[in-house]
Amino acid sequence: MTRKTIRMMSASGILGYGFPEASIRAAMARRPHMFGVDGGSSDPGPHYLGSGKTLNSKLAMKRDLSLLLRAAIEAGVPMMVGTAGGAGGEPHLQACADIVREIAREHDLHFRMALIHAEQDPAYLKHRLAQGRLTPLDGAPEITADALDGARRIVGMMGPEPYRAALEAGAQVILGGRGTDPSPWVALAMHHGMPEAPSWYAGKMLECACNAAIPKKHDCLLVTVGDDYVEAEPLNPELRCTPLSVAVQALHETASPIVRREPGCIVDTADCTIEALTERVVRVSGMRWEARPYSIKLEGARSVGFSAMTIAATRDPGLIGQFETFLDFVRESTRTKVSALGIDARDYTLVLRVYGRNGVMGDWEPVAHVSPNELAIVAEVVGKTQDIANAALSLARVTLLHSDFAGRMCREGNMAFPFSPSDIERGEVFEFMLNHIVLPDDPLEMFPIEYEEV
Repeated sequence: MTRKTIRMMSASGILGYGFPEASIRAAMARRPHMFGVDGGSSDPGPHYLGSGKTLNSKLAMKRDLSLLLRAAIEAGVPMMVGTAGGAGGEPHLQACADIVREIAREHDLHFRMALIHAEQDPAYLKHRLAQGRLTPLDGAPEITADALDGARRIVGMMGPEPYRAALEAGAQVILGGRGTDPSPWVALAMHHGMPEAPSWYAGKMLECACNAAIPKKHDCLLVTVGDDYVEAEPLNPELRCTPLSVAVQALHETASPIVRREPGCIVDTADCTIEALTERVVRVSGMRWEARPYSIKLEGARSVGFSAMTIAATRDPGLIGQFETFLDFVRESTRTKVSALGIDARDYTLVLRVYGRNGVMGDWEPVAHVSPNELAIVAEVVGKTQDIANAALSLARVTLLHSDFAGRMCREGNMAFPFSPSDIERGEVFEFMLNHIVLPDDPLEMFPIEYEEV
């Protein structure tokens, strides 16, 4: 007797990163039960969540969505997108939905679409906070009701339950706001009756598509789910999954090498067996699933002001040899000049990052460098207003450019600037302000689902 299996594909690590059309055709030949793609991440930082802007361009997202949507409609199977638009807030979800509607008009496609909303009402979160059901993770500070009110945007990271509800309601195209990366694929596998453990493991393999294969590139992955195993296979014949590449993906973004925490459960891989079936296909078995109290992780972004920046570089060995002293002078001189404009020191922050010395690690840099030939300085001011940021940066820039230093009499400039204009307005900037979980009464209560006939 042949045991039931479910086949699912993932197009690329994030919607808009691209993938070969040939890989979609290869997926069609394998008759998957679902076409899917993760749409975003918090990796690019808080700007996208705070600003409401999408991570990738409409042009790139539309190209990927058009291929996926047409393939799914032709095959008569669902297409799902997780963390739509990059950050999964309401503007990101609506931007993705607008693209899907546009593609449907252009290709005369018809389907039922579900939009799963992930943006959270501060009133609901404050209610949970008052109940003691909104708590910090990993040593994060306690949150206050005022801090929740001060957020520009807060999203909850949904599990697979909202996607399952949309599937059960007959939706063929499902766009989710912010969610845990594996959730769309977990939902599809469980919708077809597969057990929790291999369903969750499959979702982990699929969340980054061919990140589970070598050589690494943006391409499509097919995963087959059995009742006690998962098989991973790249759809591009130039790529292959190996036991090592699959094991590396299993470690992706996890605090533990064997236990992964998800909404309402943990996935335990301590006893997994990873074996090559062919040169390109890997089977994983032995995963376990254990229920846990249901919690939803929150992400929030708040405004911290307005930014302006400039980039400069020097290769003067006399200056490089005393660079820290020189930067201290730049900071103090800038502070004096900005004060003369009537700007309070509390209304702006000057940050000088020195690349070629410790621009990546800052004070944590463990390696004592020999004197380099050149150094690059990224100077940024974050101000209470854009005008304050622009004014303070212009004074920092001219101080970098036209200042003497010990052993030199500099009159013609210390720095080379790669751009004109040299000063770049970055606009409003944000910071993450939540590393917390909330305990809902029901996995669906934070994620309302809206249906439409397209």
